[in-house]
Amino acid sequence: MIGNISAERASRAVEFGMYRDGDNNLDSIQAAVIDQAKRSSAKDPALEFTVEDTTRRNGFAGEGMLRTEQYTIADGDVSSNVKMTPAHDMSSRSDLAKFVATTLDNAGAANAKQTWIDLIDHGGGDAGGLQSDHGTHHIMREDDMAGAIADGIAMHAKAHPEDAARGVDGVVANQCLMATLGFADALSKVGVKYLAASPETMLAPGVPTSVADDIAKHIDDASAMAKAVVNTTMSTHYNAGPGMRFGPAAAFDVLDLDPKKIGAMEASVSTLNAALTNAAGHATQLAAIKSDAKHVDGMVRFPDGKGMPWQADRPAIALYGTLAADARLDASVRSAAAQAKNDVASLVMAHRESGSFAPFDGADYRDAVGPTVHFPIAPKQVDPWAAGGISETDNNFYKTVGEGDVTRVFA
Repeated sequence: MIGNISAERASRAVEFGMYRDGDNNLDSIQAAVIDQAKRSSAKDPALEFTVEDTTRRNGFAGEGMLRTEQYTIADGDVSSNVKMTPAHDMSSRSDLAKFVATTLDNAGAANAKQTWIDLIDHGGGDAGGLQSDHGTHHIMREDDMAGAIADGIAMHAKAHPEDAARGVDGVVANQCLMATLGFADALSKVGVKYLAASPETMLAPGVPTSVADDIAKHIDDASAMAKAVVNTTMSTHYNAGPGMRFGPAAAFDVLDLDPKKIGAMEASVSTLNAALTNAAGHATQLAAIKSDAKHVDGMVRFPDGKGMPWQADRPAIALYGTLAADARLDASVRSAAAQAKNDVASLVMAHRESGSFAPFDGADYRDAVGPTVHFPIAPKQVDPWAAGGISETDNNFYKTVGEGDVTRVFA
């Protein structure tokens, strides 16, 4: 923790915390986000980056030495007081909480107008994210990711009561499949205002760190900020050799986590799930609903992804819209589905998707707008992670909105 907050230090628009777990197969390629931060801060003095990087790269220590490095980046330079420790367990809720607190401490010292956290690692949708390859060897549950942010906010407030109102304004998920209703719901409940994430897999290095500049430039215009973040992400291309270029994602969104909007979404999805559960008692309704869901493909649509565990993570707007438009269904189901579709759509501040994503053999993502919802229609889709001790159904949102009841009758 830093000392008392000083009003004499130059103000920054954004304190951007980069929590990067390089203890995996993406260490080298995903490390490009660090260089992006240096370039962004050199161009925009309104930015400061708080970095925690677990890596084996050659740099502050020799290649192959797994360690965690902590420092800040501002005005194009890395701070002189780089701290190196044995590798942290980046999937630990307590470690993430300490990082959030440190980022908020630095934000307070810099009089930053907003504080964002960038989570950089593997992700697994409602199964969670931040996958540890050493230590606990697990993925942090989505509720624990949100809980760690709440813990860090509380730690900062206790250490700096004069800055106790400061929280985390936004989360960037530079991870696969983290634009989910469950994660959005969990983050909103701990005070996060925005989630920038993809409903689909991300290709490393992923979300460019230059989105921090988009946030700083539109600090007082959330709509313009969201559009800029999405456009920067979806317009970025990385080189993979002569004639080979790829984008970070097939789809990307910025979601509004306003508690009233999230509350309305939660209520309407609960109502829909109750209507679906009731309708399942009629064979014709059951068959129609399963048919509708089957026609809305789950995520990971590329050929090599068929054996991966996200076949039931369907775009919620597309799924609910399909149900609402199906004349075979009872009016109560169609009405509830239409309301749920509208309430989910209200969360989407900006989005772009690809109709033919070349790196995935031209897979079509035109309906991958907004967050996904876990909607299995076969037993093997219910919790495909289960054998590995990881769960897509062990989260508060799944339990609160009655997804378990829907799963019981449709899978």
